[in-house]
Amino acid sequence: MNATNELNFEEMMRIKLEVLRREHRDLDQAIHALELSGRPDQLTLRRLKKQKLALKEKVVKLEDDIIPDIIA
Repeated sequence: MNATNELNFEEMMRIKLEVLRREHRDLDQAIHALELSGRPDQLTLRRLKKQKLALKEKVVKLEDDIIPDIIA
């Protein structure tokens, strides 16, 4: 029974990871579109880049939590 709970927890973590990756891609596209516009709002651009970086950090941490360290 414990293994089932762990599997469900791991599945939830993987789903959360995929959601964060999609949000990161969406922000990347928004930043790119804003940069291509004539004169992008620098404050908005800076905020979006900050959000993107925060999402990337969450993705990396979650990946580290999901993928166990293997000592060779």
